[in-house]
Amino acid sequence: MDFLPTEEDQLLRNAVRDFATRELEPRAREYDEREEFPWENFRKMAEMGLTGIGIPQSYGGAGGGYTQLAIAAEEIARADASTSTILIVTASLCNQPILKFGTEEQKRRFTVPLAKGDKVGAFGLTEPNAGSDAGGLQTTAVKDKGAYVLNGSKIFISNGDVADYSVVFASQDKSSRSRGISAFIVEKGMPGFSTRKQQGKLGIRSASTAELFFEDCRVPAENRLGDEGYGFKIAMQTIDGSRIAIAAQAVGVAQACYEVSIKHAKGRQQFGKPIADLQAIQWMLADMATGVDAARLLTLRAANLKDRGLPYSQASAMAKLFAAETAMKCATNGLQIHGGYGYFKESPIERYFRDAKITQIYEGTSEIQRLVIARHALGLAKN
Repeated sequence: MDFLPTEEDQLLRNAVRDFATRELEPRAREYDEREEFPWENFRKMAEMGLTGIGIPQSYGGAGGGYTQLAIAAEEIARADASTSTILIVTASLCNQPILKFGTEEQKRRFTVPLAKGDKVGAFGLTEPNAGSDAGGLQTTAVKDKGAYVLNGSKIFISNGDVADYSVVFASQDKSSRSRGISAFIVEKGMPGFSTRKQQGKLGIRSASTAELFFEDCRVPAENRLGDEGYGFKIAMQTIDGSRIAIAAQAVGVAQACYEVSIKHAKGRQQFGKPIADLQAIQWMLADMATGVDAARLLTLRAANLKDRGLPYSQASAMAKLFAAETAMKCATNGLQIHGGYGYFKESPIERYFRDAKITQIYEGTSEIQRLVIARHALGLAKN
């Protein structure tokens, strides 16, 4: 398999890096401190067509596949991990399941504005008592006169309070667990649907996170996504793909840690010479360089498999696991290289360190990724 980038992919990487360095990086710290959703960033990504990556042009998108989305997500995360989260949730977690499982009418109605960046998307799966155990949802959906009445709540939902459309999962039969779950497209402003922003996060602070509440929320039957009882499969297939984008995000954060650490090591003087001359520093930088490159290759392999229509579940779990662990290791080593200077907000490594941690948690924790990988290795994974 050839991992050398095509000319088109290299042009995409260069263009997104230039955009992210110029437009996103200078404002990242300010947005982070204020925990403010970066609407200007989202608008500019839409203007570049980034919100439509992976969506066919016939549905308002920019074309391409997960390889291109991974490239864009990495370069944006290198400048601002929060903005990359917003993009991934809208373009991958929300729009991809509508594109794959939606009716033609749903694609025209929802996929097109999401791809164009006219609307923001969210993915409502996690609940207070259903995180890694996604089959144990407590939110219910009861069919009633051409609609489904939703009751329950969701938590830790990225983009939740700003999203125009949320792909939400609810149980029609709790006794059937995963087989009783259905998916719905819930629109902002629907009666009985409300949100509450969750503040005080450690990292990705400008990527809004919210609780979703459903109190006798009537969702029209035409907003059901896929068949009844097929929601869990929709959720798992969507997450399998989105893990690739999160892996790319982790690579971007790791790359940023590496670059800023190189710069600091060359400029910081100790014992009459740059600390970059010290072997202990060089070894940390060597580990960072190797980890970033390996994580990027694993991510591109998973994206390539998905784009070619080949099995990719294990590959995406491997990419997400290794990239997340690499991001956290690079952030830790980078902070160590910066010493006391890195412990203050004036240094970008402080923000990278906080942002890196979430990649080990959302879209399936590192422990869940190991479980997925082990099941495949043991031949226990379900198709």
